[in-house]
Amino acid sequence: MKYPESLRGDHIDHLHGVEVADPYRWLEALDSEQTQSWIAAQNKLTFDYLAQIPAREGIRQRITELWNFEKWSVPFKRGQRIFYTRNDGLQNQGALYWQDSLDDEPRLLLDPNTLSEDGTMALTDYSVSKDGRLLAYGLSAAGSDWQEWRVRDVDSGRDLDDHIQWVKFSGVAWTPDGRGFFYSRYDEPAEGATYSGANYYQKLNYHRLGTRQTADELIYERSDHKEWGFIPQVTEDGRYLVFTVWQGTHREVGVFYKALDAAGGPVVELLNEFDAAYTFVGNDGHIFYFVTDLDAPNQRVIAIDVKWPGQPGPSEWHEIIAEATDVLQATSLVFNRFIASYLHDASSLVKVFDLEGHQVTQVELPGLGTVAGFAGRRDDPETYFLYTSFTSPETIYRYDVSSGRSALFRRPHVRFNPDDYTTRQVFYESKDGARVPMFLTFRNGLALNENTPVLLNGYGGFNISRTPAFAIGPLAWMEMGGVFALANLRGGGEYGKQWHEAGQKLDKQNVFDDFIAAAEWLIKQGYTSSSKLAIMGGSNGGLLVGACMSQRPDLFGACLPAVGVLDMLRFHKFTIGWAWVSDYGSPDDPEEFKALLAYSPYHNLHEGTAYPPTLVTTGDHDDRVFPGHSFKFAAALQAAQGGPAPVLIRIETRAGHGVGKPTGKIIEEIADRWAFLVRALGMEGG
Repeated sequence: MKYPESLRGDHIDHLHGVEVADPYRWLEALDSEQTQSWIAAQNKLTFDYLAQIPAREGIRQRITELWNFEKWSVPFKRGQRIFYTRNDGLQNQGALYWQDSLDDEPRLLLDPNTLSEDGTMALTDYSVSKDGRLLAYGLSAAGSDWQEWRVRDVDSGRDLDDHIQWVKFSGVAWTPDGRGFFYSRYDEPAEGATYSGANYYQKLNYHRLGTRQTADELIYERSDHKEWGFIPQVTEDGRYLVFTVWQGTHREVGVFYKALDAAGGPVVELLNEFDAAYTFVGNDGHIFYFVTDLDAPNQRVIAIDVKWPGQPGPSEWHEIIAEATDVLQATSLVFNRFIASYLHDASSLVKVFDLEGHQVTQVELPGLGTVAGFAGRRDDPETYFLYTSFTSPETIYRYDVSSGRSALFRRPHVRFNPDDYTTRQVFYESKDGARVPMFLTFRNGLALNENTPVLLNGYGGFNISRTPAFAIGPLAWMEMGGVFALANLRGGGEYGKQWHEAGQKLDKQNVFDDFIAAAEWLIKQGYTSSSKLAIMGGSNGGLLVGACMSQRPDLFGACLPAVGVLDMLRFHKFTIGWAWVSDYGSPDDPEEFKALLAYSPYHNLHEGTAYPPTLVTTGDHDDRVFPGHSFKFAAALQAAQGGPAPVLIRIETRAGHGVGKPTGKIIEEIADRWAFLVRALGMEGG
């Protein structure tokens, strides 16, 4: 295969006494003529290659057919109105609807599909005022994390004049009177740095409706802490603004608050030690409820009296729900009940407690799966949640809090029979003896042997738990005769704080060892063989794939690193990359630099090595993980390849990290990945 020319430069960095070559540094200049020509040439090679695979069109058609079913978000109430998003099947973006009651006809409130011809304008966040009459909504263009916010009158469906810009990593919190909201923003980026410049110095503001953004009131900023960001909430009783102070992806946060009565008052630094995770749940006047992992790695619920004389420390806190053996994932306060969602071996378990912390009941779930939702207010007698598993599309239920009964609200109809598939949960040992869970899903009656194609997926980072969930891509893969495997690696949140920290910084290699051990277990147990085993992961999972294929190129039959963090010595220099130092460590620290250099995929490719067939994917507007990571890695891998296997990169235009990606683009990308695997693994139609 003749690859496009990738000029090999002579750039050398001197880091902690070590000379580090970066021959493809020029590909970081995303808009340069040289880089744009390289992108065009690489895409031509990739799409010409994919077009020659006979199975590709049939795969695309089947994915399209499967994708064509109704999808709903979990409904929530504001005032007496019910709000939710709905996608009728193949719409590029879900549209927002509202109803006055469950018996009322749905009314369209906002359809982002009408806002761009190519479907790349996405509704990425929204918030409804307490009385249900005003909608604040954030739009993102071409997959960017940047949002522009506007306000719409629900009854008329017309936008007001309000326009908020340069918002990133923030929602909005309405005041009870509906006259304005709190939000966080960054300063306008310098020209040419919108998609690549580092994001620092977030500011918390209040916007009063009917005024220009330049007149917004600055509520809080910290020029001495450029990495601090602020997530605002207004208590249900309207008495307090509570805001979480985050520092990148650190678990440890602060919580500050400000009284919103007529007298106002200063910002009070309630929790300012940054010693643990704290999530505000709700309040009874000056009693604030939090979920925290302080002295509880699996988390617990506590109450803090903010009117306690002086600063109330842990000795003045009151424990409401004690730490359990399962990990507490989320808690909401509905109808004077705490609804607590736990993870038991990476699947959901939901318990209900009274305000004193006594368990009232446990929510019955359909099976081994994942739940989300349970939002609501103190006077709401019911709430909604969704349930999903590898073979169950996201199904919405109404939950009556007082009776403890669930009732089906919306069930999607997908063109397949879930009874035709089996899910197994297995446990295997990693290199150091750690016990790691893994889910395996496949079609009933599938012959499991060395000729069976297996797609192994993982993530392993940032306290993110990978739990059973339905997706059309894996379903189509299983229809093609493959096994879909999901490994719950260290670095995630499946078993609490200790599981997360076991895959951080100097221990990051544990994550790669867990993934490699999963692959070896699948082969040893007779599910597949190396030539039939593919690995896939996105973002931090893209790092996972890149690191594992560079360490064990002999183990895999194909590799799919997507929007990956692949240059571990420069990730902190672009967009929000600095925030990941909490998980990866810092290249500026001598010891952490050594660990990062030891596994950085870009720096650990060796010329003449036979690497597996590889399809790198990224988006040209990815302002989360800078696309230069994928560009440089692909160029280096093509140069190093000592075997006959193809090394391709697919660069989606007008697309970002994945948020708000249009349905059409998603289907095309999945079809291209599966077609690539068909040929790489020697499947029928390759």
